[in-house]
Parts: sequence; structure tokens; C-alpha cells
Amino acid sequence: MNPTLPPCPECSSEYTYEMGALLVCPECGHEWPALAAGPTGDGEDTDGGGARVIKDAVGNVLAEGDTVTVIKDLKIKGSSSVIKVGTKVRGIRLIDGVGDHDIDCKVDGFGPLQLKSSVVKKV
Repeated sequence: MNPTLPPCPECSSEYTYEMGALLVCPECGHEWPALAAGPTGDGEDTDGGGARVIKDAVGNVLAEGDTVTVIKDLKIKGSSSVIKVGTKVRGIRLIDGVGDHDIDCKVDGFGPLQLKSSVVKKV
């Protein structure tokens, strides 16, 4: 029993343990992410309430509706098109997307896309 780890949210067992970035309950087998009040290792922080704070490539905090600029050429999967450096994206939405994709947006000439916050810079 580790007094610094929270009990299992499923069965309330106090015998939870860490396995990489997850917390695991040996009694019911439930796994959940370990929430930390600091850097999570991927450029994102959490505020005091546990909500994610998404930052751009240079560390600026992003918010819904911000305008960002793409900082490197992005190949579009399944297409021969490329989003060029300096392309402005207006009115972003912050999401929990697939993989590291945490920005939902519409890029002029390409349509709706999901981008990683590590390839954009706030304007």
C-alpha cells in the first residue's frame, strides 16, 4: 500500500500501483491515467482542477478561437497536398483527439483537419 497513490475509482481498493504512466488496481484490474499537477512529459500541463492546458510549440497557452500559424510543412495523409509554413489557421477548437492531435480546425483550401499543438505557434 502506497499512501501517496489514490484508491481505485472502480472498487476503492487502496492497493493501487504505478505502471508507467498508468495507475493499476491489482484487485479489479482497472487502469487509469495518473493525474499530476505539473508537466506531463509531452509539453502539456494541468491546472489545479486537472484540466489540460494545451501549449503551442513555443510554450504559449492556447485557447478556443485563437489564431495560429503552422511552423513546418505538413504532408496531408492520403493526399499529395502540403500545408506550407506560415499558413494561418483561424478559430481553433481544443479537443482530445486521436494520438497527440489536440487542435480541431478548418484550413483554407484543405478543409477540416486535426493538428498537433507542437506544429503551430500562436499569433
